[in-house]
Amino acid sequence: MRVVIVTESFPPDVNGVAHCALQTARHLVDRGHLPLVVAPASTALVGRTGTGPDAEAPCPVVRIPSLPLPGYPQVRVALPSRRLAAAVAEHRADIVHLASPFVLGVRGMAVAARLGVPAVAVYQTDLAGYARTYMGAGEAAAWRRIRSVHSAADLTLAPSSASVRDLRDHDVPRVGLWPRGVDTVRFRPGLRDEALRRDLAPNGEVIVGYVGRLAPEKHIELLAGVCGLPGVKVVVVGDGPSRPSLTEALPGAVFLGRRVGDDLARIYACLDVFAHTGPFETFCQTVQEAMASGVPVVAPAAGGPLDLVAHGRTGLLVPPRDADAVRDAVASLVTDPARRTAFGGTARATVEGRTWAAVGDQLIAHYADLLVARKKAAVAA
Repeated sequence: MRVVIVTESFPPDVNGVAHCALQTARHLVDRGHLPLVVAPASTALVGRTGTGPDAEAPCPVVRIPSLPLPGYPQVRVALPSRRLAAAVAEHRADIVHLASPFVLGVRGMAVAARLGVPAVAVYQTDLAGYARTYMGAGEAAAWRRIRSVHSAADLTLAPSSASVRDLRDHDVPRVGLWPRGVDTVRFRPGLRDEALRRDLAPNGEVIVGYVGRLAPEKHIELLAGVCGLPGVKVVVVGDGPSRPSLTEALPGAVFLGRRVGDDLARIYACLDVFAHTGPFETFCQTVQEAMASGVPVVAPAAGGPLDLVAHGRTGLLVPPRDADAVRDAVASLVTDPARRTAFGGTARATVEGRTWAAVGDQLIAHYADLLVARKKAAVAA
């Protein structure tokens, strides 16, 4: 199959959309398919694989000129460009894959419709939750936007049962489930490093970690109570607009900035508890990476974590945005090392079959089913 992946973000960006688009491209190449990625550029120049940041991409990458999102420069918005339509046409796409369509993806949807190419839209971002966080309102308008965008797709794939339910409850048609994979070779318990643990917690504290973007919708300030627990060291990995306020809100916490690859995997393995606080996760890849690293998880009972965390077996689910519940759940694990060990071992066993290869094959099956349905519809017509 010839697949064009139109994504709102791609490495070197570090976020869930970029990572999933990269893994999708890699798996398609591994299975003998021909993907092409179209993504916003970090400058006005368009690059292809071979030079610059896309030199290590698994397939050709077409970059569309973009501008930083006002107030959130880490997010870039693609400008109108004829390059998108040209890329889809020149690649002779069988499928257009739209990763978290918002701006560039919406244009990709229109191009696919014009060329008669089936479009698969991957739902990854809780725009309604972001509207509540950043504007205090606008949730209904966000759902109208989501419904409008995804109703135009031949198939929408959501990463968790909660997001499938949300989409269907808001009248989005043709919704299927497609979860995310995890690199169980990179993220593994065997990377636990006692020297690094001494650096992070020189007094032998129990290490409680958060990994992810430092942004208002993640509600990382809920870890303030955890910082006050005796014998606990909070470690925060990531960067974003909330970092200055969080350094004040989380006294005594260690901020490591953005970490990736093997460095990140080593940090995960050194944690004793992983705490996630964001209530708007459509999946929550960092929870799955922590589980692969053999770390018990505390997370809100909302969105993606509901599928990932087995309460009382791999971690603890708490009411969303409840700082006291987060503190108490973490405290219960801090004081019970045997329970932490049991939860961590079960967490690792739970995700061992959730490889990117396994979920990538599920995606290819969705593509194949859609192409067969298209062919049957054409014959019937």
